[in-house]
Amino acid sequence: MPFELARTIGYRAIWMSALLLALSTNGSTQGLTVHDPGVRGGNAGAGEALPGISGAYNNLFVAGLAKFSQEDQVVQDGLGPRMNLNSCGGCHAAPAAGGSSPKINPQFAFVNSADHGNNTLPSFITRDGPTREARFKKTSLGNRTDGGVHNLFTISGMKGAQGCVLQQPDFEAELARKNLIFRIPTPVFGAGLIEQIPDRVIVDNLNNPTVQPEKSRMRVGGRVNVVVSGNTRTEQIRTQGEPNRNGNDGTIARFGWKAQNKSLLLFAAEAYNVEMGISSELFQTEREENPTCQFRPTPNDFTDPTKVGTFDLLSDIEKFASFMRLLAPPQPSESEPGGPQSIANGRNIFKKTGCVLCHSETLKTGNSVIPQLSNQTAHLFSDLALHQMGPNLDDGISQGEAKPNEFRTPPLWGLGQRLFFLHDGRTKDLLVAIQEHRGGKGPLASEANEVVKRFDRLSTKDKQDLLNFLRSL
Repeated sequence: MPFELARTIGYRAIWMSALLLALSTNGSTQGLTVHDPGVRGGNAGAGEALPGISGAYNNLFVAGLAKFSQEDQVVQDGLGPRMNLNSCGGCHAAPAAGGSSPKINPQFAFVNSADHGNNTLPSFITRDGPTREARFKKTSLGNRTDGGVHNLFTISGMKGAQGCVLQQPDFEAELARKNLIFRIPTPVFGAGLIEQIPDRVIVDNLNNPTVQPEKSRMRVGGRVNVVVSGNTRTEQIRTQGEPNRNGNDGTIARFGWKAQNKSLLLFAAEAYNVEMGISSELFQTEREENPTCQFRPTPNDFTDPTKVGTFDLLSDIEKFASFMRLLAPPQPSESEPGGPQSIANGRNIFKKTGCVLCHSETLKTGNSVIPQLSNQTAHLFSDLALHQMGPNLDDGISQGEAKPNEFRTPPLWGLGQRLFFLHDGRTKDLLVAIQEHRGGKGPLASEANEVVKRFDRLSTKDKQDLLNFLRSL
């Protein structure tokens, strides 16, 4: 690790330790310290199909889960030529299939496996750290904006990839230039419910007149990430908050760290192409087109009409999307950690501090052909909107209409068993995650500044109850 980077991390760790000490001693309750209760024990409460779905839909869920968990091989399945891992389920693993980074990083295991080819392990990939994708803020020449994913690994030297010669990016050089940022997997629990929330519901919730005075006092804004096709403009959403009814030129995206993807099919296909290098009917071309590394020159994944009557008729991306669409939201705990009274008080504190101004407790779905997704109340704790988060979380990357310091409010359901927090997985500690929401002044100030100030003024007991509530989700 370069000296300057190590020194910066060291200073940050000292500052954060002092901050946490101050937090732990704030308040009038003696003998207590504020601490993140950590990953909630017991059953995962996640990873299952929506309760009550029909046998046919359940079979589709099972088929999707099997493909989601499958490890793809180099030549046979079209893996690579550049990729971050060889399965969806490897990254989306904790606390169950569809979650986020597991405790033991599969990327670390991948490079240390028997068939790791010519790959070496980047310094930011560790055994106990989060699974990550890497992006460059600017091109390696530094002369223009980049923002794209630079894959960690290649198939060069792996079994079945004879003749393919590719180099990994020089990540250490980009680290030294402070040009490298990371993203960790977003959980996809309850994704079908999120997909079915109408644009109108998102906009009306964001502009709810009953909470606007409080939002103004707390300096909380928010806006949607609109899918703008070609050169079209959707002035209704931009100027009036009105969703455009034409699906081709202005609907609201809601998946990904910056709400950059509209639908689960697009979300699945993009990840298949970017994270695993596998082309599909939606992404027809490889990201790496070196001719000596093309062992499946046609799209690797496609609808197969010769397999009518089986789920193998469906393309992989359809199976992935179906799995996520039918995946149930996580089940919260009513008693752990801290007991029911602490959790109930924590929920009230969550509202009083203003967390709920962005992390809306519920949004309602619209009509769906699947009854379990139709007109349901989703307890996701998110407004699905973009918010300015200040310099601590600014990653230098724009996606869609999201600016570098803007991020989608991440749903909090399932937080109780999540291992890593924030878009880059920089911490395992909820206290640190809360404090990282603070920063900036003037037009670049985080919208969470006033909320974090309120949190800081809470008694020790109320802070702990709030943390217990979050870990109960």
